[in-house]
Amino acid sequence: MYFPVADIEVPLYVPPLVAFAISVFSSMGGVSGAFMLVPFQMSALGYSNPSLSATNQFYNVVAIPGGVYRYIREGRMVWPLTITVAAGTLPGVLLGALARIVWMPDAKLFKPFVACVLLFIGARLFKDLLFKQRGEKTHVPPNPDFTVQVQEFSLRRITYSFQGQAQSCPTGGIFCMSLVVGMIGGAYGIGGGSIIAPFLVSWFGLPVHTISGATLMGTFLTSVTGVIFYEILAPFFPELSVTPDWLLGLMFGLGGALGMYCGSRLQKYVSAAAIKWMLSLIILGTALKYVWDALA
Repeated sequence: MYFPVADIEVPLYVPPLVAFAISVFSSMGGVSGAFMLVPFQMSALGYSNPSLSATNQFYNVVAIPGGVYRYIREGRMVWPLTITVAAGTLPGVLLGALARIVWMPDAKLFKPFVACVLLFIGARLFKDLLFKQRGEKTHVPPNPDFTVQVQEFSLRRITYSFQGQAQSCPTGGIFCMSLVVGMIGGAYGIGGGSIIAPFLVSWFGLPVHTISGATLMGTFLTSVTGVIFYEILAPFFPELSVTPDWLLGLMFGLGGALGMYCGSRLQKYVSAAAIKWMLSLIILGTALKYVWDALA
């Protein structure tokens, strides 16, 4: 099937199948999988113009609600964390989208940027796994209770309990990190969840089973904003392909929605260490591929 905005031809079943396979595993770590769809579209499909970022964010809009629904239904959504992450990433994603169109419209400039982003994410996760910082549990206890209870939400701190232990992080620190990540995510077309999730786990020491719902919800909200912003910017850059390829994004999104629902449902049966190893190896492998391409 031909997708006119992306200017590519691909069998109709390929986008949802690829998105499903990626999102089942990525959603366990609070990541939509959009960060993996970017290299797939660039390398396998030959799609690299600025509308790729907008298409990827439309994928998030379609795919994420299935996973978020499971986290809310099971009482595993940390709402103060969600609100803080969204408040930081929303303005950041607008600046990132503008940067993508103005400074990185060409794939030769965008690919090194993608490699740097993925290397940074993967290195943070890999370091956390090797040194087991902050003593986070790596095994799921028998018959665990995965619900969270919010204890404090103020301008100073966010505190909640999980499996009998209090978890706490600075509200200002989360907001500032989310603002910077939002700019990167807006340019990359990922909403920022794939960068925020590793930071929340490795830097702020929060359990991976508690941050997934918040990062997915934050990614959803920023992706909605990003898609709208790309649409607003499109008339000002008539020489570039800026608006999403709606059909391609929908095909990816339908597969991703089913994958995220399944991944969110299965997450509590998978250990935190296994989730982080899986994400770090996928991210680092993809980043090294782009470093190799840049050097070649």
